[in-house]
Amino acid sequence: MRTSAEPQSRYEYPAHWEADVVLRDGGTARIRPITVDDADRLVHFYEQVSDESKYYRFFAPYPRLSAKDVHRFTHHDFVDRVGLAATVGGEFIATVRYDRIGAGGAPASGPADEAEVAFLVQDAHQGRGVASALLEHIAAVARERGIRRFAAEVLPANNKMIKVFTDAGYTQKRSFEDGVVRLELDLEPTDRALAVQYAREQRAEARSVQRLLAPGSVAVIGVGRAPGGVGRSVLANIRDAGYEGPLYAVNKAFPEDLSEVDGVAAYRCVRDVDGPVDLAVVAVPAEYVPAVVAECGEHGVQGLVVLSAGYAESGPEGKERQRALVRQARAYGMRIIGPNAFGVINTAPDVRLNASLAPEMPRPGRIGMFAQSGAIGIALLSRLHRRGGGVTGTTGVSTFVSAGNRADVSGNDVLQYWYEDPDTDVVLMYLETIGNPRKFTRLARRTAAAKPLVVVQGTGTAPQGHAVRATRLPHATVSALLRQAGVIRVDTITELVDAGLLLARQPLPAGPRVAILGNSESLGVLTYDRCLAEGLRPARPLDLTTGATPEDFHRALSAALADDTNDSVVVTAIPAIGEASPGDAELAEALRSAAAGVPGKPVLVVHVELGGLAEALSAAASTAPAAARAAGIERAAGIERAPGTEKAPGAGGGAGGGAGGGTHPLRPAERPPTAAADRAPASEAPRLIPAYPAAERAVRALAEAVRYGQWRREAAEPGRVPEYEDIDEKGAARLIGELLERGEGLTISDAQTCELLAKYGIQVRRALPAPTPDDAAQAARALGYPVALKATAPHLRHRADLGGVRLDLADEEQLRRAYAELSELFGKPEELRPVVQGMAPRGVDTVVRTVIDPAAGAVLSFGLAGAASQLLDDTAHRLIPVTDREATSLVRAIRTAPLLFGWRGSTPVDTPALEELLLRVSRLVDDHPEVVAVTLEPVVVAPHGANVLGATVRLAPPPARDDHGPRTMPAY
Repeated sequence: MRTSAEPQSRYEYPAHWEADVVLRDGGTARIRPITVDDADRLVHFYEQVSDESKYYRFFAPYPRLSAKDVHRFTHHDFVDRVGLAATVGGEFIATVRYDRIGAGGAPASGPADEAEVAFLVQDAHQGRGVASALLEHIAAVARERGIRRFAAEVLPANNKMIKVFTDAGYTQKRSFEDGVVRLELDLEPTDRALAVQYAREQRAEARSVQRLLAPGSVAVIGVGRAPGGVGRSVLANIRDAGYEGPLYAVNKAFPEDLSEVDGVAAYRCVRDVDGPVDLAVVAVPAEYVPAVVAECGEHGVQGLVVLSAGYAESGPEGKERQRALVRQARAYGMRIIGPNAFGVINTAPDVRLNASLAPEMPRPGRIGMFAQSGAIGIALLSRLHRRGGGVTGTTGVSTFVSAGNRADVSGNDVLQYWYEDPDTDVVLMYLETIGNPRKFTRLARRTAAAKPLVVVQGTGTAPQGHAVRATRLPHATVSALLRQAGVIRVDTITELVDAGLLLARQPLPAGPRVAILGNSESLGVLTYDRCLAEGLRPARPLDLTTGATPEDFHRALSAALADDTNDSVVVTAIPAIGEASPGDAELAEALRSAAAGVPGKPVLVVHVELGGLAEALSAAASTAPAAARAAGIERAAGIERAPGTEKAPGAGGGAGGGAGGGTHPLRPAERPPTAAADRAPASEAPRLIPAYPAAERAVRALAEAVRYGQWRREAAEPGRVPEYEDIDEKGAARLIGELLERGEGLTISDAQTCELLAKYGIQVRRALPAPTPDDAAQAARALGYPVALKATAPHLRHRADLGGVRLDLADEEQLRRAYAELSELFGKPEELRPVVQGMAPRGVDTVVRTVIDPAAGAVLSFGLAGAASQLLDDTAHRLIPVTDREATSLVRAIRTAPLLFGWRGSTPVDTPALEELLLRVSRLVDDHPEVVAVTLEPVVVAPHGANVLGATVRLAPPPARDDHGPRTMPAY
């Protein structure tokens, strides 16, 4: 940003302080250091500030800045004097500065650790959260420069600024003297300050997405003069969906006398539109987009949906074009969905926005859907839309976002919106990548505690042009961490929709106990087997025989739901043959009415080639128009109408004559539910039963719901991170500091490792080097027999399967014989690096590891030692800090966990001691981010106690923590 050659600082311009932020109203601003080149901007900014705001800033009338003031406020050394500005469109809208002070408030330099801070916000931008964002950033800058406290003097009448300080969450002192309120803030981040920051982030990002999904007015830029083309198609989609707000068609090639296109007001430039434009849908070639963005920014457009292609997906030139697009839009305070986006949809009755390439508006419902890829978005919409031949839809869509290249608005932003959206009960996301796993996991955990979140996670690379750090964790590890956060992780789009439809209209099961009933013994047995394979606890299937009537199904389902030993019911059905066979509509209504009698348990149907039953079960949530739905119900019920007697959609009256003759107590009402019913909360909506064409799909969806229900119950009573009185946190910090002075990153010695771990109550069993047989004998005498002799060469370490370990050596003779055997098998002692270690009690060998991932954060991993576990990747993971409940679940999460609990008659081991060890390791890494890797291998868990036989620790300067810093948007 600095261009002047005038020197002004002891430090170079701190470019890393520049950041884009989302403000409280959903707009964006750029925060950057103020430099000597900003004099004119500062003067212009000050002229826009009211006299009252100036008085609050300077405690006296101060109509204009003097030349001395301008010099002072633009010349900073970026250490003791720092100024930051929030800008929109390149102009200042707010400023903040600090000046380091010493005793008595005089200007000072380090090591003084206090600074005086002051703000000024343009009146037109007050109330947007600008000052709160600036406080977060200036506090981070101050901490970087060794300042630990801010002092501020505020006039008592300046309530807005007092609130900025008091609401920030920092530890503070407040006093009143000489008519001024004096505030002192401790800048060390607290849990409350972090909570305040996260809450502000959530509100701001949710509001920014809401402005895109519920705009008051829309302009489509790039509407062709002739029918066809992307712009003209999107304009038609918006119009035909019944969008409620003003709609404009824009194309600079329109003739000057053209006033409308397809009944929509037409303009040559968005600046020509008389009223405000909240959302612009951009469908022009990429080379014309910058001019369009500038026009939108100057007109005050709030957000963009860029459908245009030719960006990062097209190569290096497109990647740079995409970066320039984001920078330009953010300069005007606009957010972007895209580029290369499929579009957005909002089915709310007061919005009805279809700003997408989807030719039909999906049926209103309570499922929120996000996809990065347009092709995947199409597939998701079509599967929810489809009836018969697959999973039948039981609800529709609340909002849909296809983000394309995800240059700006990402899945994290949309998740912030859905968390508080009252019209969304279930969230379905197809994520090709997770650019910021740490943040996504945090948001997912909060969202999943309120509503189901189902995710298909791709394994691709990060979107081109998106400047985020990629995770180094394996795909399976990230998946495990998502499940820990309550995410329902599935592998395919089919499974995504299967689970979503069940969760949208059925209650969560209270447990894994499943009742199975139906008119096919073989289909019931198949369902039973799949339940066992998914870890459920099914009861023996109840066969109603192929002659079962709707009343038989109703009685059986009612009884199964009323049985306290069942948590859910799967109904299996195959076509029946014969005149007395039940109609599909009759059977569907029989199941629905039985389920309505006991609404607290989920019901699923597995059907085989029963298009009519599937249609009848989903009739209340079909994506077809109302008249077609009514006709479909009548067809399913066998109702025929004479020509000219068709009723209008929603007309009253009972069912007409049909195959069954007259009305039937289980036959569904003729009138289809309304869209309002589709959008009603799950607790108020009709009880709709999802139907699946295969047992494995139904059971897989049910199993995911069972696991999610269990997670919800556990999340309602979260565990705690225990305190241990014997932990010496300060001593560990001193030791780590001394060790890091010797190098930037190092694996510390065995003795240093033992010393550090001991400060957290982790004892490593002593091992002594044995370069010669005599040294081995001397070590054994010091430790006491029996002992173990181990080769610690890298290729033999922790590889008992290769024969590099001899155990239970009872005396010196056995020890010397073992030493000779190892030397003969593997080479000279200097190659083997043998050690002698006292024998630990027999038990189960396990491994405990931690790693710091730049994107996901600190991760604790656990598994059994040995080649089999490594081969099968049987390792469980948890994010640090780990609670006591998470430690308990971590031990039980691996497939080989039964070996710890007395498998096949063995003695159970001391898992509480193992869990305590996991918690202590977690505390060490959480308390000291300089500990970037820990490996305890093996940890022998005996019937009494857990013994650490080997340990390594790696130290490095602490990695950056984006989640603990000020709020920022991904950088470009």
